Amino acid sequence: MNHDSYPDSYIRGILGQVNTIAMVGASANEARPSFFVLKYLAARGYNMLPINPGLAGGAINGLMVYGSLAQAPGPIDMVDIFRNSEAAGAVVDEALALVPLPGVIWMQLGVRNDAAAARAEARGVKVVMNRCPKIEYGRLSGEIGWSGVNSRVLSARKPVRAGAGFQKLTIER
Repeated sequence: MNHDSYPDSYIRGILGQVNTIAMVGASANEARPSFFVLKYLAARGYNMLPINPGLAGGAINGLMVYGSLAQAPGPIDMVDIFRNSEAAGAVVDEALALVPLPGVIWMQLGVRNDAAAARAEARGVKVVMNRCPKIEYGRLSGEIGWSGVNSRVLSARKPVRAGAGFQKLTIER
């Protein structure tokens, strides 16, 4: 897999198939990106499992926090890594020790560990690096275009109205 560029079909396939996402490095601080990514993905119907040893037993945004991937209820479809590139290797190894294996390892923006990615791919696990599932979901569903962000997609189609007063598009999970 070329980890410098991912086809939209690859990202869409992942986001459309996963249900349970363990977020390693989840934060209770509302100003942290991991907090609002967790909240956003939960609002889109994903079963989110915050992982943070310092907050284990507590809650983030009403979700029970677990101290490690091994302590989280399984099976886990995707591990989202909100740790630095060096720490990502140990997280990937922890994920590869799970039974059953997660189908996807996702490393957040700025996080890239090619050696860890190779270990995961050798075990049949899909890997995404240096991307944010919140941003990718918003881009692929069309939500990101509502705020004036260039999604590189031109369309004359009218957005689908998914609720009274609020539009929520989907990637059809």
